[in-house]
Amino acid sequence: MEEYKVTVATGTSEYSGTNNYIYVTLVGENGQSERTILDNPGLDFCRGAVDEYKVCSSAPLGPLLLVRLEKQRYWVEDNWFCRYVTVEPPGGGTALTFPCYRWLIGDVKVEIREGTAKILCDDTSPQLLAHRKAELQERQTIYRWAAWASGIPKCIDAKTEADLHQDVRFDSEKRSDFEGSLHYAILELSLKKLAIRFGKSWDDLEDFKRCFWKLKSPIAEYCMEHWKEDWFFGYQCLNGSNPRMIQRCKELPGNFPVSGDMVQGSLAPRTTLDKELKAGNIYLIDYAIMDGVPTNVIRGKPQYIAAPLCLLYEHPDQGLIPIAIQLGQTPGLDTPIFLPNDPPLAWLLAKIWVRHSEFQVFQLLSHLLRTHLLVEVFCVATLRQLPAVHPVYKLLAPHLRYTLEINCRGRTQLVSADGIFKRVVSTGGEGLLVLSQREYKVLTYRSLQPCWDFQQRGATTLKDYFYREHSLMLWDAIHSFVSGMISVYYHCDSDVVEDPELQNWIKDIAEEGFVDVPTFGLSNELKNKAELVTLLSVAIFTSTAQHAATNNGQFDWCAWVPNTPCTMRHPTPTDKDAVTMEMIMDSLPDVSQTCLEMAITWHLGRPQPDAVPLGQYPEQYFTEPQAQEVIDRFRKELKDIEEHILSQNQGLELPYLFLLPSRIENSITI
Repeated sequence: MEEYKVTVATGTSEYSGTNNYIYVTLVGENGQSERTILDNPGLDFCRGAVDEYKVCSSAPLGPLLLVRLEKQRYWVEDNWFCRYVTVEPPGGGTALTFPCYRWLIGDVKVEIREGTAKILCDDTSPQLLAHRKAELQERQTIYRWAAWASGIPKCIDAKTEADLHQDVRFDSEKRSDFEGSLHYAILELSLKKLAIRFGKSWDDLEDFKRCFWKLKSPIAEYCMEHWKEDWFFGYQCLNGSNPRMIQRCKELPGNFPVSGDMVQGSLAPRTTLDKELKAGNIYLIDYAIMDGVPTNVIRGKPQYIAAPLCLLYEHPDQGLIPIAIQLGQTPGLDTPIFLPNDPPLAWLLAKIWVRHSEFQVFQLLSHLLRTHLLVEVFCVATLRQLPAVHPVYKLLAPHLRYTLEINCRGRTQLVSADGIFKRVVSTGGEGLLVLSQREYKVLTYRSLQPCWDFQQRGATTLKDYFYREHSLMLWDAIHSFVSGMISVYYHCDSDVVEDPELQNWIKDIAEEGFVDVPTFGLSNELKNKAELVTLLSVAIFTSTAQHAATNNGQFDWCAWVPNTPCTMRHPTPTDKDAVTMEMIMDSLPDVSQTCLEMAITWHLGRPQPDAVPLGQYPEQYFTEPQAQEVIDRFRKELKDIEEHILSQNQGLELPYLFLLPSRIENSITI
């Protein structure tokens, strides 16, 4: 009789354990073990437990192929989350690890493979080949493509998060925290709203301070003190929540008739606008994408948007500063060009209008479309086309955790017809979809690669562009990590070309996920290792660093609502001399909108209590030493980046820490 030592690890989150019957069968090349009920004295399969058992076989099984787990109900249904199984062969040889990381729901049978990653050509056993095929067939019935709306990337077929399979749902603690924190923030700010309404009137910018009770941050408070200053406006163009818009201006757009005389007073001594254009020191932010977008109606009152052009100058002493703003795409008497030497309230209101456009673009395009929806395409294709033993599945799985559920919640709670955006954002309702469709039409695969993005925008030499410096360091680290991992499993370009599962995966991404986007520029086949490495680097960079850059600072930049208002309640000014404080207050969000903007940006931007930092892999999908070595090198590189960023920020009055590796989540979970 052959005796195998088997350990079974139960999940660590709440409700992972089970009191149901669990059976195991070991499947080897030469046969199967006895079907063994796993039952030690006392309680088995408690949350976080690693239980040890003996499994017998009447004859040697040969090399182990699969571990078969079965769950059967005992009195009541009790789902079970299995982390992994290890098997030590008779005589005490090296134990094999079989990663699972799945829920067993109902009376179910699951077969899991040993943890060594294998591409299809590495498998010769008919049993293992059949297992790969059956796994994908099952997943393709569970995870299906759907179109939430035309003209944007496809998504998972799930009307709400409740329709998702348990394997991609939040765990219990995450769900409780997510729902509890939103309710807390809204309740907290509802109390403020009542206090303000029963207190003095809402008629001065100082009144916004009365929303700053418990929900605040050091940067939000700094923002409150400095938001009117031109250098701070310029700083946010570089390092705020939407740092991807600024581009070098080689010549002024035809619809933005700024003359040298207009801006001469903002330039350094002994220079001119023409000279600075030639020297590459003039930059432009153009919100043309906002032009003509349908606007929201909130509580019966129309809201307003603008499509500004903003000219900025990299001043040798003052840094990047705005020098001219036009609040529409068509110049004319009713669309004046605002300048820093205009009446102070007129210049302030022009900057507020630019920041209002910034809110729409960063939330809906830079954040929702270019990170959440883009990464969802990789999620769905990976679940549909790659078996759990595939190295690319193992590489991507930790970076796709929770993304499907947070996106479902976003579609039902944030951007739906009756969601929070409809209640408080000027592009809520039809406008947000029109804006997303416009961006998707011009979205390019290349723009998702930071090195190309900065070059294309002519933004490679801007000083104090911390977002650029840190994101390039992180891109290099991620690219090196992916390259190292892919080289373990793909030895030459033909290995990539001849991997049918991988080719089905890229085809699903290009033809199903990114459908109807002619300018995107992603092929439906992978021709070499370099293309695969770049694509995987884009997926991981976008789900980690890029998401952190746009998401994690949103409360910091939006909590002081006049700095980044979610809506405007009055049309853009047509007469600089007619701007008053009353007009500014009539334009900015009211008490209710202010409180809701603060609540939702705090809820979405706060650090997550169960966050897994970039490069940490508590779920160990890779078991072989070569892969572990690549992961260790990646962690070392991230540690070096962390130390560099902390050293760079020492003593800075306004630190930039959003891309500190320890503060970047390993996946999009919020």
